[in-house]
Amino acid sequence: MFKIKVNDKFEHELQLQNDNLNLNGEAFLADMVKHGTNSYHVLHNQQSYNVEVVSLEHAEKTATIKVNGNIYVLKAKDQFDALLEQLGMANLNSNKISDIKAPMPGLVLKVLVSEGDEVKKGDNLFVLEAMKMENIIKAPADATVKTIKIQPTDKVEKGQLLILFK
Repeated sequence: MFKIKVNDKFEHELQLQNDNLNLNGEAFLADMVKHGTNSYHVLHNQQSYNVEVVSLEHAEKTATIKVNGNIYVLKAKDQFDALLEQLGMANLNSNKISDIKAPMPGLVLKVLVSEGDEVKKGDNLFVLEAMKMENIIKAPADATVKTIKIQPTDKVEKGQLLILFK
């Protein structure tokens, strides 16, 4: 059984038993045809849906899907997640970061955050040019920016400390 939260607003219960899908306690009958790597055509209750999986993060149990042009963010929790939450251990796997170091030598083109900013995992931090390519460096976890040790036009070496987090 999974609890699926859609756009952080709506919660549904999804259960798979003997190749039968139940949604909120009712049988969910649908015909699905795969059209491409990440796209499907679904028929349910005599209605047609074009579904595209935009992103899928297995480890985090999250997905972003597009249904008939509308974007939905799905977050799933299974019985083990519920148990960890019940025991107060839900955040054991969250990454804690204290700093960002230069992944390669290069030139800082833009700094996209300021000291004191709260960043979420995947947010853009700065743009680093290396070997004539622009690389957007992203936050590896949720954090608050404490100190920024770089500014545009700075040359950095691999492993150099660039940003500190609280």
